[in-house]
Amino acid sequence: MADIEASVRDLVNRDRDCTDKALAQMDLRRKINLLIGEWKAAGGGDVLPDVRHRVRLRALKKASDPVRAIVRR
Repeated sequence: MADIEASVRDLVNRDRDCTDKALAQMDLRRKINLLIGEWKAAGGGDVLPDVRHRVRLRALKKASDPVRAIVRR
């Protein structure tokens, strides 16, 4: 899903039509929501992993000002 999201972002940034990729991304999100709903209906109650923590740990790719990059983390 991250690949499709990056592809949509790239197409938008280049001012290209991203309809097909965006629809595919929305379809994947619907499927994930369906799977989570089924998991919860089956008794799943654990806390699901959150991507926010992993994003904070990821190194910044384009850090023009290292001091600013440290503050953003």
